[in-house]
Amino acid sequence: MQTLLARLALAPRWPGAQPGPYTAEQLIVLSSLYCCIFLNNGFWRLALGGATLAGLRDWLLPAALFAVVTAAHCLLFGMLAAGRAARPVLALLLLAAAPVSYFTSRYTVYVDPAMVGNVLHTDVREASEWFNAGLLWHVAWAGMLPATCVLAVPMRRRPWREACRARIVFLAVVLAAGGAIVLLAARELAPLVRNHPQLRYLVTPGNLVTSALRHATARTGMDDAPRHPVAPDIARGAAWASFDKPLLLVIVVGETARAANWGLNGYRRDTTPHLAAAGGINFTDVTSCGTSTEVSLRCMFAPFGRAGYSERRARTHESLLHVLERAAIPTAWFDNQSGCKGVCAGLAQHHLAQSCPGGCLDEVLLQGLAPHRLAAGRPQVIVLHQIGNHGPAYFRRYPERMGRFQPACANEDFGHCTREEIVNAYDNALAYTDHVLGRAIAALREQRTHHAALLYLSDHGESLGEKGLYLHGMPYAIAPAEQTRVPMYLWLSDGFAARTGIDMACLRRQAGAPRSHDDLFHSILGMLHLATRDYRRANDFTAACRGGIR
Repeated sequence: MQTLLARLALAPRWPGAQPGPYTAEQLIVLSSLYCCIFLNNGFWRLALGGATLAGLRDWLLPAALFAVVTAAHCLLFGMLAAGRAARPVLALLLLAAAPVSYFTSRYTVYVDPAMVGNVLHTDVREASEWFNAGLLWHVAWAGMLPATCVLAVPMRRRPWREACRARIVFLAVVLAAGGAIVLLAARELAPLVRNHPQLRYLVTPGNLVTSALRHATARTGMDDAPRHPVAPDIARGAAWASFDKPLLLVIVVGETARAANWGLNGYRRDTTPHLAAAGGINFTDVTSCGTSTEVSLRCMFAPFGRAGYSERRARTHESLLHVLERAAIPTAWFDNQSGCKGVCAGLAQHHLAQSCPGGCLDEVLLQGLAPHRLAAGRPQVIVLHQIGNHGPAYFRRYPERMGRFQPACANEDFGHCTREEIVNAYDNALAYTDHVLGRAIAALREQRTHHAALLYLSDHGESLGEKGLYLHGMPYAIAPAEQTRVPMYLWLSDGFAARTGIDMACLRRQAGAPRSHDDLFHSILGMLHLATRDYRRANDFTAACRGGIR
């Protein structure tokens, strides 16, 4: 390697140059090789999954991928690590790559810009649950050890002109070599790149650097940008004149509940006995807008739908709650999670998760339905944002006495649990959500000041070991149904159904029709008889079942 680099004019040749075992370019090559070999288990598992390596030709794809991934990191590191900062930058990159490689390898986490946003906007409680002995050990040997070695080795110091010339030559050679390999192995590489483009989000640490830059670029100017009005012509419909009591709508935003384990959807376990007894309507075919809270929460409260969604568009426009406020319907957001992601910006919000040492269970959200919280004589929309089934610490989402399904995983590190134990803990948390929803419906039945309704809708689903995948957050284009199919449930008091003209029998007959997060905005407007040009009847799941108003 040293001979090759010397031929490329990378070794010092000027009088007084200080000899040393490594140039910056040599360290870059070694760091890139280390990343390719030791920090990309998740990438290699999926890229080569099922491949047979019996003959010489079978090794062309792995060899080409190895060369391309190494060359790509040489280019990336070569543009970031220069001069006296070369060693600190390389050490920092290796240290940052270690936890990323842990999650890409153990949970097949795709580190795209949306995932970077999820990490940056999580709270301390959620972040602390990811720390376990397995992660710390991985960071120690895969990050701290090589980073220490990079910082410890001496480097050759060169005049800046010679260093610049060497770096330009190095980058040119790497680019030419990488391009040549791509051309020579195009037959092997093309199908993989064409059919699995999201694999690039598993290549560590390139995924972290490029996704962080894309996330930062996309957010430029968003925080200070004014919110554009949505439905500026919103107005109450004629039905409001006949309401003898104000309407109260409770929207419960679930967390990580998947349709596959929802008892009302025919799951082998009865995880929803309270909702079954409540007599509401269960929608069996509902898809999410995203595979993460960061995306789904903003998307479901926006009028654009998944096809028209972008983070910039959602963050620079009003949400459904702002529209309701303009229609003189007060809103309140009660949170047992990491916030409303801008959906309730500037509106009434209560962060209940901070009121419990170590975090609250979701029953704390019932405080939002206490009599003193209800706006006497006025309509109201209350949002309860759950911690729900947020993983991997499912066992922390329900009280121990409610752990019906045993043995349940009681460790944040899935490596210490069987898949059956992980599913048991998940189902226990889902059954606890059913318990909380049952109590919320009971509270709405007992109050006498409003005609009440409750709508439950999860933000996204969860993988529980299917095809070796766990958790959520995969790019939507390749996300499995377990991460995109979610439960939705609607309960209406008799008074609410009668005053708004919603035919429950009709709605029940249509509960199996395909629905999605796209429908939330327009269905809420329809249920509350609010008129605007931005309303889309096709996305209102109550539209066909709203008849005469009694």
